[in-house]
Amino acid sequence: NRVARFTPHTEEDIREMLDAIGVDTLDDLFADVSPKLEGELDLPPTLSEYEALSDVDKLANKNVTGTPIFLGAGAYDRIVPSAVGAVISRGEFLTSYTPYQPEISQGVLYSIFEYQSVISELTGCEISNASVYDGASAVAEAALMTARQTKRDPKVAVPATLNPRYREVIETYLVETVELSHNSGTTNYSEVPEDVSGVFVQSPNYYGIVEDVAAASEAAHAVGALAVAVCDPISLAVLEPPGSLGADVAVGEAQPLGMPLLFGGPYAGYMATREEFIRQLPGRITGETVDQDSRLAYVLTLRAREQDIRRARANSNICTNQALTALAPTVYAALMGPEGLREVAELSISKAHYLAEKLQEAGFGLRYPEAPFLWEFAVEMP
Repeated sequence: NRVARFTPHTEEDIREMLDAIGVDTLDDLFADVSPKLEGELDLPPTLSEYEALSDVDKLANKNVTGTPIFLGAGAYDRIVPSAVGAVISRGEFLTSYTPYQPEISQGVLYSIFEYQSVISELTGCEISNASVYDGASAVAEAALMTARQTKRDPKVAVPATLNPRYREVIETYLVETVELSHNSGTTNYSEVPEDVSGVFVQSPNYYGIVEDVAAASEAAHAVGALAVAVCDPISLAVLEPPGSLGADVAVGEAQPLGMPLLFGGPYAGYMATREEFIRQLPGRITGETVDQDSRLAYVLTLRAREQDIRRARANSNICTNQALTALAPTVYAALMGPEGLREVAELSISKAHYLAEKLQEAGFGLRYPEAPFLWEFAVEMP
């Protein structure tokens, strides 16, 4: 039961965990593992690199490819311009991690600053941080942020139409959740508890339906809470930005902005807020300044070192950012521009509504036929 040199657990910690599991020693955890094999393993002969790759290629060819992907719920298979991959594959970006020394990190800091600018413009919020790990962690961090700002216990009102994966992560952060019911896919914000620190709204929601962000914001402010809007960034090319509808915090997943599906990650979350709440943002913020020769320069700003070395005093446990994956949506947004993003949104909407019509003609039904949707909808099977 010796404590490993580089792990933080004391003997008392280990004893407490073993008691909770119901065993006496660490070795007991492995009591059911089969004993060591005696003799030799019956393995095939080794393959050359070429032979191994050939076998893998034959296996891969058994996969069904080229079919549409309907995963949704924050993961979309849209066309990504080749320039995105070309830019983010440059060697200068592959080692981007912690730009503590701005004098040698100007390129990375500049790219992060541009990402923040894109997110601020899309969400209508003054301030954005240097990305968070993914949409789920952004939502959970927003829940904690509402508690810090309102000085209330971490308890938030979440709609039943919120992505269930996001809600699971909120609760993993030990934030209490109160569920708000929905009427035909649209959330009812008439009965928000008075003791919550934040009120969440997702638009489009988990069922693809456009929610009333302004109503959620009014309900939150009526009880002294912050309003948190969870938004698909592509939708903000055609919908009113949450910052203009009273939302105090805007969060979500940046994958729709030119990132491939990547087997589930890594992605880049986004998080934006009002300027007055800037010191409650987790993670990093890149700021623009001038150097001693009055040249434009970028630095990490409004952020104490406690974020990294004194976690108990930090806003969150996020002490880094997804600089490389955040670069992809930055390049994508710059390539597409406002009109291009709007065209992507409009094409997605028109094709989804065309599909909905064809499915209904074939005998399927819409779960919420009266609710307005963009590019996702719930289907009732025949």
